[in-house]
Amino acid sequence: SSDEEKRHQLANLCAFVEHNKPRADAALRQLEDVARRGANTFEILMETVKVCSLGEITQALFNAGGQYRRTM
Repeated sequence: SSDEEKRHQLANLCAFVEHNKPRADAALRQLEDVARRGANTFEILMETVKVCSLGEITQALFNAGGQYRRTM
């Protein structure tokens, strides 16, 4: 992709994050709670993706359970 396309996508991401900030914090806290309890995260993930970026979701799951490292 071109530099212009990359800048445009980053601008879209920033706008998405800013627009959803009021709802994102609560959704991420709920996702972390579900993950910490070891419950099924599918349902909460389906709602969380509506207001949070992949980076925010990844960080919340990392906070809840650490980083996955596959053994080889």
